[in-house]
Amino acid sequence: MLLFHHPMSASSRFVRLVLSEYGETPELQLEQPWDRRPEFMQMNPAGTLPVMTGEANSAIVGAFAISEYLDETRGPIMRGRRLMPDTPPGRAEVRRLIDWFLVKTEADVTRALVRERVFKVQMSPAQGGGAPDSAVLRAARANIRQHMRYLGWLAQSRDWLAGDGQTYADLAAAATVSVLDYLGEIDWNAEPAARDWYQRMKSRPSFRDILSDRVRGLPPVSHYSDLDF
Repeated sequence: MLLFHHPMSASSRFVRLVLSEYGETPELQLEQPWDRRPEFMQMNPAGTLPVMTGEANSAIVGAFAISEYLDETRGPIMRGRRLMPDTPPGRAEVRRLIDWFLVKTEADVTRALVRERVFKVQMSPAQGGGAPDSAVLRAARANIRQHMRYLGWLAQSRDWLAGDGQTYADLAAAATVSVLDYLGEIDWNAEPAARDWYQRMKSRPSFRDILSDRVRGLPPVSHYSDLDF
């Protein structure tokens, strides 16, 4: 099993967490999506991450497809540790929250911050690299507050984000939050319920590799790997 990923891709982190929770240890292949390598583009013409190979006759592309595939192939034998609920309404709520964090939060916040602060530093001018756009950063940072308030409401209202047990929803949210936390973009004092939930998440064994991620030239904030903040 080979997973093409980038450490600052929330969707990649989500799939890595799912694989770890299901006891799988894939080989990780760093992929810089802005390079648009021909070999990678053949697997995924969209040029997006993550992509998983080695499990089927062709590449499995995208966090949604990979997570559904893993639930169908691993979930039934996990019993109480399955990461998708048994009921259709429960599964619908988990999918809604996956979409919220990996699509909406990505569009409103994560993509802009990662591109401006991480990717553009590594990209050539021809690829769109250069200095961060301060207007883009301001807009993304303004949007963080709304998303953290919603995360705090979910964490305060439920045992886990989608209900009584840990699901893909928690992993998708934690993957997204971990990227923003790496960059020091979250004011944890403003949302204590979200902070307590995230502390539970990053204390899980599946989070160890995520907390060891480092980006060359951009170390994380001091509390990033601290399980007690």
